Amino acid sequence: MDQNLIRNFAIIAHVDHGKSTLADRLLEITHTIPKDQLQEQFLDSSPISRERGITIKLAPVRMNYEYEAKTYELNLIDTPGHVDFSYEVVRTMNACEGAILLVDATKGVQAQTIANLNFANRLHLTVIPVINKIDLPSANVEKVLQDMESLGFEKEKILKISAKTGEGVENLLREIIHKVPPPEGKAEHATQALIFDSVYDEHKGIVIYIRVKNGKISKSDEITFLSDGSSALVMDVGIMKPSFTSTGTLTSGEVGYVITNIKDITQAKVGDTISLKGQHPEPLPGYQPLKPFVFLSIYPSTNAEFHNLRKALHTIKLTDASLIFTPEQSSIFGPGFRCGFLGLLHAQIIIERIEREFSLDVFTAPPSIEYLVDGETISNPKDFDIAKKDIQEPFMLAEIYTPHDYLGAVLQLIYERRGEQQDIAYYASQVRVTFVMPLANVIYDFFDKLKSISSGFASFDYEFLEYRPSDLVRVDISVNEQIIPELSFIVHKTESEYFARRIVELLAKEIPKHQFVVAVRAQIGSRVIASEKIAALSKNVTAKLYGGDVTRKNKLLDKQKEGKKKMKMIGKVSVPKEAFLSVLKV
Repeated sequence: MDQNLIRNFAIIAHVDHGKSTLADRLLEITHTIPKDQLQEQFLDSSPISRERGITIKLAPVRMNYEYEAKTYELNLIDTPGHVDFSYEVVRTMNACEGAILLVDATKGVQAQTIANLNFANRLHLTVIPVINKIDLPSANVEKVLQDMESLGFEKEKILKISAKTGEGVENLLREIIHKVPPPEGKAEHATQALIFDSVYDEHKGIVIYIRVKNGKISKSDEITFLSDGSSALVMDVGIMKPSFTSTGTLTSGEVGYVITNIKDITQAKVGDTISLKGQHPEPLPGYQPLKPFVFLSIYPSTNAEFHNLRKALHTIKLTDASLIFTPEQSSIFGPGFRCGFLGLLHAQIIIERIEREFSLDVFTAPPSIEYLVDGETISNPKDFDIAKKDIQEPFMLAEIYTPHDYLGAVLQLIYERRGEQQDIAYYASQVRVTFVMPLANVIYDFFDKLKSISSGFASFDYEFLEYRPSDLVRVDISVNEQIIPELSFIVHKTESEYFARRIVELLAKEIPKHQFVVAVRAQIGSRVIASEKIAALSKNVTAKLYGGDVTRKNKLLDKQKEGKKKMKMIGKVSVPKEAFLSVLKV
């Protein structure tokens, strides 16, 4: 293929702005997929993606398009829009020369719209601005045009399409050919290929998606991963149309897949550079190891299901290299796994996959994040030593886009969550609020609260900024003076009593009554900061009396009191799993 006829581009947008629907129309117009075989969200192979209506995994596809007597090779990479999966968007753009910036005509510019545009500009990509969903009755094209003008686009160069009906999509294809530059690089140079994704296929094994920047890769070549110097043998090379299609060779400028003899998907590190053995080119820029932000302990409903849970996690790991997990033993729940995720949505999707694809019933301990304690990373509250002096927590640089009317409520929410406002900028009818906030205050219900106070109009994006010293404490929860390590949590000192009170009250409601009084306490070290008592089951031991002196009644009551005191010392409190799950509501 003539390199001048290749166009590599991505579709970037905020979540639910129509990326997957536009990809469907492009597949249909270029006849890549016969119309009778095309289904909605064709590139979203996961049932969870279809049900939630969001893309959670990038997907590459090659399309051929006839234009002005030439056949162009169009390599599209469909990307996710949710902030949890922004790392997928970033690595996709590293493999492209152009990007379609898609904006919903009913919602306008939102947080991920700006975040993706800024990153595309930093990489000097050609950005084609497009307004989608113009066919909807609620579309406000003029307002969205003003918003996009405020981002620096010329009004007459903004395309208007309906990905659902196909209106304007053919014109968009021609704009891609005219505006997106062909890839640079030379086939005769030393091989440099960027890994932008890797997946596990049950028939082919581990499949590595690459963009060849220079040189070429062919079947039977021996390749080297430049990040660690490891090598592998190429078993097959090809393209996605969108199914696997073997070509034998990928040359400079092309996007495709490589199948090797490696067995561990973590060896194919996303962002790494591949070269041929014996060649020593410079690694391509942009490689960053994936870093989980949220940690959860996952346990099977019964100990007998532990091996099935381990098998499920290993299977999911083959298709999602960003998941990390290690075994852990709980005195309450038995064996389980401590898992690291990119965000809470990522965690929810993995748990849903475990329950649906493997028919396992699992539950989780409360989520936590990673802290720095005397230079060491701590993600499990059980390992947090309150005696340490140098304690730091992660802070995020965040942006919120909201209509003017909700600015006051948004600023109040940021202040309540220990946020520090950095900047406010106005874009037509939208306001951008830039602020710094601790990750702990971001990941739980911040997004839900933001949607609530803004009637669903505000959008949110964040990225890791730095670790900062913080006044953190570990709160332990005890039931009858026995600390339950799985319920311990790390929190800022100013918020400790609020969270402790809510958790203690919830547990007191969920734990059933026993024959003796049960005390539920929250404490920092030996200092109790919240306490609730669960009254004992009562039995009227004096009911059988029918007269006589009051001393007979007192004697029976004293005997009952002694029995309850003895029972409390030797009796064990039965805490149902529902009580632990109720803590997640906090």
